[in-house]
Amino acid sequence: MNFDFQPKTYFNETAANALIAKLTYPESQWGEEICIFATTVDGVIYFEIVDFYGNNYSIKPSECRDPLPLQELILLIESMEVNKKGEMGAINDTLLGIPVAESTLYPQLKHYFNQKRNHFGFV
Repeated sequence: MNFDFQPKTYFNETAANALIAKLTYPESQWGEEICIFATTVDGVIYFEIVDFYGNNYSIKPSECRDPLPLQELILLIESMEVNKKGEMGAINDTLLGIPVAESTLYPQLKHYFNQKRNHFGFV
């Protein structure tokens, strides 16, 4: 697996927003789905995590100048959390699981999380 893989860009000529990855948590009783978006403003890429409940996620990094290498995207996914005080839908319990990941920008992301799910007996 090439953990240094980095897409040339997240955006096409007509869009300043892009879906980076979609995460689903099949073991969640709520069937959670979380999307990671990137938006560019003045050459800076900002990340936004969106779920059904509108939770406010703490992520690192929250911004960058160039697309993230695969390894950094994996760390962003595995370390994202929601403040317990404002948590909606028990999302932090869901985040303890291992997602099924999809991404057209990071083709190996799905394979990484499938291997991890298999290793821990989720498959």
